[in-house]
Amino acid sequence: MYSLMAGAIFITIFGNLAMIISISYFKQLHTPTNLLILSMAVTDFLLGFTIMPYSMVRSVENCWYFGLTFCKIHYSFDLMLSITSIFHLCSVAVDRFYAICHPLHYCTKMTIPVVRRLLLICWSVPGAFAFGVVFSEAYANGIEGYDILVACSSSCPVMFNKLWGTTLFVAGFFTPSSMMVGIYGKIFAVSKKHARVIDNLPENQNNQMRKDKKAAKTLGIVMGVFLLCWFPCFFTILLDPFLNFSTPAVLFDALTWFGYFNSTCNPLIYGFFYPWFRRALKYILLGKIFSSHFHNTNLFTQKETE
Repeated sequence: MYSLMAGAIFITIFGNLAMIISISYFKQLHTPTNLLILSMAVTDFLLGFTIMPYSMVRSVENCWYFGLTFCKIHYSFDLMLSITSIFHLCSVAVDRFYAICHPLHYCTKMTIPVVRRLLLICWSVPGAFAFGVVFSEAYANGIEGYDILVACSSSCPVMFNKLWGTTLFVAGFFTPSSMMVGIYGKIFAVSKKHARVIDNLPENQNNQMRKDKKAAKTLGIVMGVFLLCWFPCFFTILLDPFLNFSTPAVLFDALTWFGYFNSTCNPLIYGFFYPWFRRALKYILLGKIFSSHFHNTNLFTQKETE
């Protein structure tokens, strides 16, 4: 288990670090969409660097060695980063919506200042929610015997009551997920219409629409993997208080790690679907980014720009 989890942590940390360096370093990648992807990679990197190692020790040893206060800090960051990820995916969905459904307004709607405001919301709202709920212990109000459980347990238990379990599922997962699915449904419906007329468009507009459609498809896959990985965990948090907290701790732990693996999958998805990321990774590993003016390098082939 240590080997498997350590491998996932390694891929999560260095895969997302490579994405962060790539978008930050190469000027060609400084776009509103990539700024959102950069921030999402920071979220996944922080999960791999600050959350997964401690969760690994707890899962394998079946014991929390780091004290109650750090338990709350750990879970607050854990909850914050998972909700932050889904907020980022919502922002990316809005970005792709304007790029494909309203391309003439995209440059005025999705500017860098607008994206920065979106990122402020993506980080501040989940952070305030997670730390506020966990440190106030509002999530445990009305749970019989919770104080005794915390005092006697050595596994960093966090249990949501019916109110906060439902609130977390609806506000932190179901509502933004439904928005994303609806937006991507609209995007792919418009893409089908574009496909019928794409050959009659001027070449430069034709090429841009193809690139936007491919980007939407890739980010749609990222969204689908996120929902697949995190839905079981959030759904269990919703149901558990109504089942008198009968979910086995081992099962809940496994579902949490299934959610963590989403952060491991994201850089693999980018590497598979984005040739520019593979080239950027190659340049990073070869140390070429330390050369002067290399940040102006063209990462796109002629075929990809067409």
